[in-house]
Amino acid sequence: MAEIAVAGLVRHSTVDWPGELVATVFCQGCPWACRYCHNPALLAAGPGSIAWAEVMAFLHRRRGLLDGVVISGGEPTLQSDLAAALSEIRALGFRTGLHTGGPYPARLAKAAPLLDWVGFDVKAPFGAYDRITGVPGSGAKARDSLILLRDSGVALDPRTTVHPALLSAADLARIDAELDALGLPPSRRQPFRAEGCADQALGAWAGA
Repeated sequence: MAEIAVAGLVRHSTVDWPGELVATVFCQGCPWACRYCHNPALLAAGPGSIAWAEVMAFLHRRRGLLDGVVISGGEPTLQSDLAAALSEIRALGFRTGLHTGGPYPARLAKAAPLLDWVGFDVKAPFGAYDRITGVPGSGAKARDSLILLRDSGVALDPRTTVHPALLSAADLARIDAELDALGLPPSRRQPFRAEGCADQALGAWAGA
């Protein structure tokens, strides 16, 4: 059985995979520290609070009642057993989705053949990623991940969280131009959520 650090399980969701009724598994740990993150408790790597066997037991009972399962985070590609976990989920007959920012292209490449849909968080223009993530070179990792997902043929939903203190209109236009150059559609905008965000300055920003 796969070893996944599970920090949370939403048993029924209609928002984590548009148009699908899913269970969503939240993984512990993320290598990036995005200022607008609304799940800061999931950033530190470490053991989960829910056993993977418990997740699988729940999914066994929900066969025929859910359309699929989404693995989210944190950052799920931090989990070295992600592909194994996806295989176990698919063996139960579920479709599989993933939320990722793409920091680990090699692990994502192993997972891609086991995925039906990916919600990809495009943080910024590739050259400005560290403004959001705090990690130099993170934009190159995201670009590599987007290219491999494009080439895999998996359904891809690029989306960008917008906060006026972090991304300007020019930044958003550049994001879409860079995606277009890769043969990908524009990113879907999603508003910043102050709830859960540890950066009080962002939460207090006028218009946020």
